[in-house]
Amino acid sequence: MMQEQPVHFRRAGEIQPIFGSLPPLALYIHIPWCIRKCPYCDFYSNRLTGELDEDGYIAVLQRDIEQALPLIWGRRIISIFIGGGTPSLFSAAGIDRLLSIVRSLLPVMPDAEISMEANPGTFEIEKFKAYRDTGINRLSIGIQSFNPGHLQALGRIHGREEALTAAKTARQWFDQVNLDLMVGLPGQTLEQFQQDVQTAVACDPTHLSLYQLTIEPNTPFAVHPPVLPDEDVLDSMQQWMEQALPDMGFQHYEVSAWAKPGCQCQHNSNYWLYGDYLGIGAAAHSKITLPDGKIIRRMCVRNPGAYMVGDEAGKTPFEEAFEVSVDDRRFEFMMNALRFVNGFPTRLFEERTGLPLASISEPLQLAESKNLLKVTPATICPTPLGMRFLNDLQEIFLPD
Repeated sequence: MMQEQPVHFRRAGEIQPIFGSLPPLALYIHIPWCIRKCPYCDFYSNRLTGELDEDGYIAVLQRDIEQALPLIWGRRIISIFIGGGTPSLFSAAGIDRLLSIVRSLLPVMPDAEISMEANPGTFEIEKFKAYRDTGINRLSIGIQSFNPGHLQALGRIHGREEALTAAKTARQWFDQVNLDLMVGLPGQTLEQFQQDVQTAVACDPTHLSLYQLTIEPNTPFAVHPPVLPDEDVLDSMQQWMEQALPDMGFQHYEVSAWAKPGCQCQHNSNYWLYGDYLGIGAAAHSKITLPDGKIIRRMCVRNPGAYMVGDEAGKTPFEEAFEVSVDDRRFEFMMNALRFVNGFPTRLFEERTGLPLASISEPLQLAESKNLLKVTPATICPTPLGMRFLNDLQEIFLPD
């Protein structure tokens, strides 16, 4: 494996980051098409209006990996996540071909977690076994709710029975299954939320992602906002989760994530612990630590047509590509790692940012003084109050 040498930035007055080794590297593959765009969704996706050019897109994904090889040469891939959009619009044969290309170009670890997002529609359910045979070993299904009225309000194209069938069928073929549910839906009561969670648990998933619905800019919900539950109802939902889900066998390990023992999402955990990831596909993001100590971020061009055509040289075009500053890497690390309920090893800050822990001593002390954070030689951990007011805790680490 490639090893890093001490880094000396040339900017006057800055701390000089020093790394001992490169962080773990994951691969994210973005499939940017959906049958219909949901009114709450601010992730980049396009409504599929014609025939899907599966072969053409896979060929361009291969181009994207090949172009990135000099940045990640020799580094092993610890996890793969195929997200979207709706990746299950791709055939199992297409996913198999894509993963074969990935394995031929990148050293994927034998025990790598390989996840794919899927929707509960009948067409996707019929392909679950075939997806497993391609090497996918973890399926993440966008249920959002089992309540017909709430599904209609969210603009979902599946119904309750399809959601139930998808969740149960996935568990027949996959050892690792995540179900996405939303918290605080328009008009949702505590009892309705409890029913959603209990129904999900009865389908025997190994992981639950429970996201609070928020109104994001540039979405239909932002133009015509629905009436959402008030803070008292949301608090009661959160308190019920904290009390009930452990009794159902789920551990709360990240703000929005609950898992059975040993079933935490390795790919997302790598994000939150400031690991590296190569993103390929239209609108995909990457974070790469280089051997010279720089950390770079880049985003592929959003438009699928422009992405597939490439630039004048036929290479992947980028909308953004920049080096992460020393100040920003401090904040980025803390913003992500503080999402963990049990915190993170203290040593990880230096290992992943290349900066001494002393560089954030003042905000650490301030967060401790507000009872939002507990700092020990071994771990840095949000307090229960810090988890409840996580945004306030994260803001303490914003650059001046």
